[in-house]
Amino acid sequence: MDGMTRSEVDKAESKDFALGKGPLRPRDAATLILLDNSGGGVKVLMGRRHRSHAFMPGKFVFPGGRTDPADSRVAAASELPAPEAAKLTGALRPVSAARARAIAMSAIRETYEEAGLLIGTRGAFATRAPGWQGFVEHGVQPSLDRLRLVARAITPPGRVRRFDTRFLAAWRGDVAVALADGGPTNELEELVWLPLGEAKQADIPTITRTILGELESRLATDPGLRPGGAVPFYRMLHNRFQREVL
Repeated sequence: MDGMTRSEVDKAESKDFALGKGPLRPRDAATLILLDNSGGGVKVLMGRRHRSHAFMPGKFVFPGGRTDPADSRVAAASELPAPEAAKLTGALRPVSAARARAIAMSAIRETYEEAGLLIGTRGAFATRAPGWQGFVEHGVQPSLDRLRLVARAITPPGRVRRFDTRFLAAWRGDVAVALADGGPTNELEELVWLPLGEAKQADIPTITRTILGELESRLATDPGLRPGGAVPFYRMLHNRFQREVL
């Protein structure tokens, strides 16, 4: 998508997003790309959104959603590695350390709510935060040290919803508990593990295909996803969708 004009992006995403009026301010969002390398190749977890949704209807996506600032106050068994925290606060459209932590914690919470997968460490956990009661019930302490920031993208103007999305990654082995019936919400109609190559050919939004390509390239040279790796950042500047590196 790098270098595409706004009209080209609008055409490419015409079936992914409902267009709307005005340059809405993008809201912080987090999504988690859960990876499985246990079978020789790398697979990625994706779920299909309901066709009634205004945002990416019927598309396969990663678990995720809008950041809840209250998530910054939820305890964790471990914190983000310093290089990852620095990438999340960022020099481009920077956010506070508390906001960056909320973004990372939101990715873990959303993965539980939408996929029924609790990322962390087994052990007693207590909080009154409503979105985290599954972790309390199943004895899982969320762990931020498992997460890696792999991409960031801001929805172009002219959509009914705009998000400044941070794409974080973790491994299937980081899941402490997997609920047989999935998560407590009905955001996703089905969950599937797809090889990276197949995932890129699935019914996915254009930006998702772009991010998968970026991730595939990084894994080729950094299969363990070391902390502090280069992070591509996509946003609309001067009427063109541009790629920068954080």
